[in-house]
Amino acid sequence: MHPAYSVIIFTTASGAGYGLLFLLGLADIIGLDIRGRWFMPVSLTLALGLVTVGLLSSTFHLGRPERAWRAFSQWRSSWLSREGVAAVVTFVPAGILWLLTLFGDANSAAVLIMGLLAAALSVVTVYCTAMIYASLTTIRQWHSSWVPPVYLVLALASGAVLLVCLTALFGGSTYVPGIIAVVALLAAYSFKLRYWLGIDTEEKTHTMQAATGLENARQIAPPHTSENYVMKEMGYRVARKHARKLRRLAALLAFVLPAIVCLIAAFTGGTLATICGLVAVASCATGLAMERWLFFAEAQHVVTLYYGEATA
Repeated sequence: MHPAYSVIIFTTASGAGYGLLFLLGLADIIGLDIRGRWFMPVSLTLALGLVTVGLLSSTFHLGRPERAWRAFSQWRSSWLSREGVAAVVTFVPAGILWLLTLFGDANSAAVLIMGLLAAALSVVTVYCTAMIYASLTTIRQWHSSWVPPVYLVLALASGAVLLVCLTALFGGSTYVPGIIAVVALLAAYSFKLRYWLGIDTEEKTHTMQAATGLENARQIAPPHTSENYVMKEMGYRVARKHARKLRRLAALLAFVLPAIVCLIAAFTGGTLATICGLVAVASCATGLAMERWLFFAEAQHVVTLYYGEATA
């Protein structure tokens, strides 16, 4: 599949935003060290800002962005619609939580309730995003049971990295967010490796023989004499050797390096923890953008069989 930059921004930015919102919603439960009255409002603003940027960027991938509102009407059958509904609903408790932490008592029961609701809805929204891809049986690399857990743990990991940076900037203890970030990053690395192994080794069941029901079917002449839109969008291919190099680089930047610096931040403080947090955010963001580019670039639609591919 041709990687659309708007969708890459959408899935990475909104994932990080929901991951951060999830952890902020559970701040009291996980024992987050909150310093000053501005930590929660600023952190929530960043989380909701990333979610908003991500959702808005997704509309640029539509042929008619002004009709995006129609996607909300098909929530009974469409994961895209369910994601849109869940995203909008999440803004309600998250917005109330922002107001309560800014103008009210940050330790009230209402804050805890709104935090739990925002955290739960964040999980639901990210899961719906993952299922948009995992439900597509026509794309083998996406129709995998590993796609939803990978999306969820990547959101948690990127959100935790942001939390480490924010906590350090506000002078709080980075131990709890640092440990959460390290565990989440290592889990994300493990899940992603399992996903890559799966798409590399599983049997390719989409073949020309299966599509036509003929034993020795082969294409005699191409359906088109020049490249068309379907071939460009659905038949995009990345060389295998390049994909392997990009996987290693994405893993290093998205998981390994952030985990190392977050571990350092967890047991230090002050300027060093702040520097580690900033490095982790920059590295993780770059690596996740590469990982998400690969997620689309390595996907092969079954329609490519019509254009001469032996398997999909």
